[in-house]
Amino acid sequence: MATSLNTPSKLSIIGAGAVGSSLAYASLIRGSADEIALYDLDEKKVDAEVRDLGHGSQFTPSSGVIGGNNIEVVKDSHVVIITAGAKQRPGQTRLDLAATNVNILKSLMPQLLEQAPNALYVLVTNPCDVLTVVAQKISGLPSSRVFSTGTMLDTSRLRYAIAQAANVSTAHVHATIMGEHGDSEFPVWSSARINSVPIRDWVDSTGKRMFDEVLLAQLGDEAMHAAYTVIEGKGATNYAIGLTGARLTEALFSGKRSVFPLSSVLDGFHGLSGVALSVPSLVSSRGIERVLQVPMDAQEITMLKRSAATLKESLKALGF
Repeated sequence: MATSLNTPSKLSIIGAGAVGSSLAYASLIRGSADEIALYDLDEKKVDAEVRDLGHGSQFTPSSGVIGGNNIEVVKDSHVVIITAGAKQRPGQTRLDLAATNVNILKSLMPQLLEQAPNALYVLVTNPCDVLTVVAQKISGLPSSRVFSTGTMLDTSRLRYAIAQAANVSTAHVHATIMGEHGDSEFPVWSSARINSVPIRDWVDSTGKRMFDEVLLAQLGDEAMHAAYTVIEGKGATNYAIGLTGARLTEALFSGKRSVFPLSSVLDGFHGLSGVALSVPSLVSSRGIERVLQVPMDAQEITMLKRSAATLKESLKALGF
């Protein structure tokens, strides 16, 4: 268990770049953890971020942010979220980042384990599915304690796109993206719904069905490639993933269980083992309690296995 409900919760964020600092900001203003620590090798940058965040802590539920370039700032953390790594460039796939970020993780993970041996470890750095397998093997921790945000943000993007098309609140949209957090991910349309209405049966004010296969393909493509559009325009995606990490942190400190599409090393899920893919997962302060078998049609199962094959090729090329 990450922490008891009576113990002050500590979140440590590794990397003070655009994603790490946005995650710290989102967690601070949402009160996601009692204590927030920010670590980065760049002393000047991390000190500036900590000061900037701390200056506004009077107006937040959390007690504030500590940090620095000494790894000891993460000591006794309950949740550690890793955002450090090379940044994805415009036009570059997530898998292209693999070799560089694997080497960073090989150096970083043992240091983190020394400071926070009982923590839950969450990977945000891309390619997060590949790095989840690497982190689990380096650490020797169970897959319940080493996982990534995976398609949690991609799913939020999909629900946003559907909500915009149907002109409804995102709270009423239930749809999931599964597989790799990358180019082989896919939306699970067979179980997608708006409230309790299957998405393919949703009608507009005239009674006409809205979501034909053309629109579904368009919405899926929009959600799956949204990151590339944002990166092209501003150089990085940071606010949405910051909010995603903050919300996940809250679930990991909660006594109640939540379901999110997260990437952990699978063991027999639809015959897949030894590879990390995003599937709906039951999470709590214990980490990932179990992955959920959700209804999928034959084509979606094929796409899941295709996504797994893509990642296995990358792991093999990296020696894992």
